[in-house]
Amino acid sequence: MKGKRLLIYYLLAWACYALYLYIDNIANRRGTQPYVWSNLLAGFTEFTFCFFFVYPRFLKIKKVPLLILGLVIADILFISCRYMIEEVAYLWLLGYGNYDPSVKFWYYISDNWWRATQPIIFSFIAWALLETYRREHEADQLKQEKTQAELLFLKTQINPHFLYNTLNYLYSLAYPVSGKLADAIIKLSQLMRYMLNNSVDGMLNLQLEIDYLENYIEIYRLRFEKNFFVDFRKTGEFREKKIASLILIPLVENAFKHGVCTDANSPISIHISTAGQQLTMVVSNKISHGNKDNSSGIGLVNIRRRLELIYTGEHELLISNNGENYETTLHLILKTT
Repeated sequence: MKGKRLLIYYLLAWACYALYLYIDNIANRRGTQPYVWSNLLAGFTEFTFCFFFVYPRFLKIKKVPLLILGLVIADILFISCRYMIEEVAYLWLLGYGNYDPSVKFWYYISDNWWRATQPIIFSFIAWALLETYRREHEADQLKQEKTQAELLFLKTQINPHFLYNTLNYLYSLAYPVSGKLADAIIKLSQLMRYMLNNSVDGMLNLQLEIDYLENYIEIYRLRFEKNFFVDFRKTGEFREKKIASLILIPLVENAFKHGVCTDANSPISIHISTAGQQLTMVVSNKISHGNKDNSSGIGLVNIRRRLELIYTGEHELLISNNGENYETTLHLILKTT
């Protein structure tokens, strides 16, 4: 914690202790007797010693003996400080002390142990509250950093299978160079550019996300040419809304990966709509029972985790699988730009 803020908390805690002493003195009709000021100065010394030295260093399970020793020293510090003020300084300045000259030092100690304990208790309460706040603040920061790191990590886990197939396709088109190759490269560059986009809060314009999906679909179309059947529809307003980048692509990728896109009678269906601040995305496909790639299938795991982190309590992901057809439905509340 920064020194300036720590000093402010210390002064506030000390003010509370001083107020307690004031109320205690008024309640016991001690007024402004000299010994009240000695008690205040001795308490200030002990309070400061505990707050800045004893508790920060020894208030740990493995340092209990040192903590006890530190508190004993704090008690001795209070009693010694008060004795020097009342029985030495006051005697020299005022001609009298707070105790009768015949009083033994051991009696002085026993008579002051409770007053010596009060600053210890007050400083402990102050430090405990401060430490609790500091730890909660650090925990919140750590949670935010962990969440951000996890989001960035999940974001990088987009299935590389698609890029791998696309690069193979581009390689095959290199013999000879053609317009299709140029078109594919442009669309691929648009995809890569979007993946590199970022913002402070991880949110981007929804229209950019839709454009990304369309480019993704078009590159697949280049691969299958006329034997490619996808029903992609979108309705609603997309430009004035924000969404977490790459949050929708796993649903489309999953449909292409496990579905059939070459059957005119059962095309892959992708419908996206917005109504106010709610987005609904429905992706359905006929399940392919042929050979599948050996990738780990992290797409849906990825999107579930990101939705939990980003849209907590503001989303619903439904999955239907009857063995022949697979459908995912996503509802989420969008942010405004």
